[in-house]
Amino acid sequence: MAASSLSMSGAVAPTLGYDDYSLYSGLSEEEMIELAIERSLAEAHAAGAQSGSSKAPALQLRQNPVRQNPVRQNPSVRRTLPSRPQNTPPPANPPRENIPEKIVNIEGHFVTGNGKRMVRWRRYDGSLQVSPEPVEEADPLFHAIWEGNVGRVRELVKSSAKSMTEPYRDGWIALHEAAYYGQRECIEILLRAQPGMINKRSNKNQTPLLLAVSRCRVDCVELLLENGADPDIPNAAKETPILKACERENPEILAILLNHGAQVNKPCTQGWTALHECMCRGNVEICEMLLEAGAKINARNMYGISPLFTASQSGRVETLRFLIKNGADINTQANDGATALYEASKNGHEEIVELLLSQNADPNLATKAGLLPLHIAAQRGNDGQRLLSNMNYPYSSQSSVKIVSMLIPVTSKARVRRSGISPLHLAAERNKDEVLETLIEAGYDVNAMLSEDRSKMYEDRRSTALYFAVVNNNTDATEMLLDAGADPNLDTFSPLLVALRQGCIQTVTLLVEHGADVNAFVSTHPTSFPGTVMFCMKYLSLLKYLMDNGCDALSCFQCQYGSNPHPPLKMTRHRDNMDDIGEEPPKVPVQFCEMISADINSRWAGPIIDVLLDYVGNVQLCARLLEHLDSYEDWAVIKEKSEPPRPLMQLCRMKISGLLGRRRLKYMGTLPLPARLIKYLKHEERSRDDDF
Repeated sequence: MAASSLSMSGAVAPTLGYDDYSLYSGLSEEEMIELAIERSLAEAHAAGAQSGSSKAPALQLRQNPVRQNPVRQNPSVRRTLPSRPQNTPPPANPPRENIPEKIVNIEGHFVTGNGKRMVRWRRYDGSLQVSPEPVEEADPLFHAIWEGNVGRVRELVKSSAKSMTEPYRDGWIALHEAAYYGQRECIEILLRAQPGMINKRSNKNQTPLLLAVSRCRVDCVELLLENGADPDIPNAAKETPILKACERENPEILAILLNHGAQVNKPCTQGWTALHECMCRGNVEICEMLLEAGAKINARNMYGISPLFTASQSGRVETLRFLIKNGADINTQANDGATALYEASKNGHEEIVELLLSQNADPNLATKAGLLPLHIAAQRGNDGQRLLSNMNYPYSSQSSVKIVSMLIPVTSKARVRRSGISPLHLAAERNKDEVLETLIEAGYDVNAMLSEDRSKMYEDRRSTALYFAVVNNNTDATEMLLDAGADPNLDTFSPLLVALRQGCIQTVTLLVEHGADVNAFVSTHPTSFPGTVMFCMKYLSLLKYLMDNGCDALSCFQCQYGSNPHPPLKMTRHRDNMDDIGEEPPKVPVQFCEMISADINSRWAGPIIDVLLDYVGNVQLCARLLEHLDSYEDWAVIKEKSEPPRPLMQLCRMKISGLLGRRRLKYMGTLPLPARLIKYLKHEERSRDDDF
């Protein structure tokens, strides 16, 4: 027995029980949807009648509901919905608002994969809705065609000739509908009655022939052509039936069209020909048919792309080999200068690259941007794989390495230098470590600089591959480049400053050990002290590391105002910001006391001064630094530490360090000095040591 539930009004509302499920379990999803729609509308009407009169009888549903939109691939096979047994309550219905009686604000129509007509519309609240398209207003002739009811079509054609040419949705007439749904017998009836509508166009310039081709209705295509259909009438996008046949990869329909004189080289709006479309699909049989029919093998679309270019871009090896065999230009360039080899390298098609190179494709033809196939191959890899995964492009970092390895021997290094950018830059920028290693092993200059034009494209005016690696915080690539001889002091903005700003001690150590200038300045932000100090005020361990390696701490205490009153601070932004690296530098250098007074640094003023005092002798703190030390009582010991005279041990340490020099301080551990002396110079004399 079916269960019942109490409605809000107190009446017993029917729900769908087990018996109903078993009754309709054999229905398709489409039929169940249509049944639910019909019953929803029926019960809504019944509810309205009951609200008007409590004594009104309940609305009885039809025992055998008829489908509202019977569209099928095979209309001859019809299915009758089973009747509901008596005394069984009707099934529950979906909310009425999902199936409006009248759809307004329609945005478009479409047909599902199983041929069901749907409409896309918006409610007044702006929400997007999708519903079955209402067909009550359609002419009975259309219903008969959708059902494949040939007898009914014949009767309606005899009774009214006007309905045959009366447009319905999107300007489709009855012949369009019959061609679209493959109703050959209906087409014959319609053409006998009105042969002049054979080439009738819809609102989108679609002919019945084009619709039949797009739906692969072979018998309908043949019938329409035999009755005089023009095979060269395009739709609104200038797509001809022959292009649609190639798109659907249907050689049978293509042969029929060619036998009826279809033009094989007619382009669409963007200059795309049937041969272009064939290259995307990789169908050699269709490609051969088109060439035999006179297709231009080097035809170019509006972007200058040829069929060979398309085959390389899509990774279609067999069709590409077929085109090359038939004399296609292997070095043709698109409007942007890209070649087939460039596109194959870009999309990671190893086999295509190998084939093109074996056929003497030129690897030194550059795009208008100056990039060679080697450049784009070095740039693409794992990122390309994620980007192209939906297009089934088998790009991986390993394929990138293989393609780069194939291109290196045939690419001119002089041509690479003339481009103003090295493949090393692109590999480092995209974190392609394996490609970077391959290029280094091939002898590419790790100190190659970006051309001025390319460097200006970056706000920080970067120039070297090392800078790209440091910006990406890629320590492996940084170490690889430094070990290969990369100079860390070539860029306008030192890579060491970038590493300090990121707070990466590993990268900072690598750069300093390979000769990075620990006293580097920021040209756009002149300061009276090293810029490296400015970028590590938040990281005291890094600040101490720089001081141990010869950073100039004395300049931090050389204030031009001294013990005199300081002018008010005028800084409107933090001076460790690199976003304005290209701005014009201020005329007056920033003092250390001004920098440490910034809100972001002032809380660390005491500890910063404490670290710096370990690397200077007798110094006089300016009025502003003393003001900072007086602001917190725990910093009183730091103020006492700064008062002259400094301890003799500190002065001796500074003297010895000065005699050793900055370079030797970096490699102090390798000098023939006693362990105690080394610890003393590193300010570690108070630490426990087993050698004492």
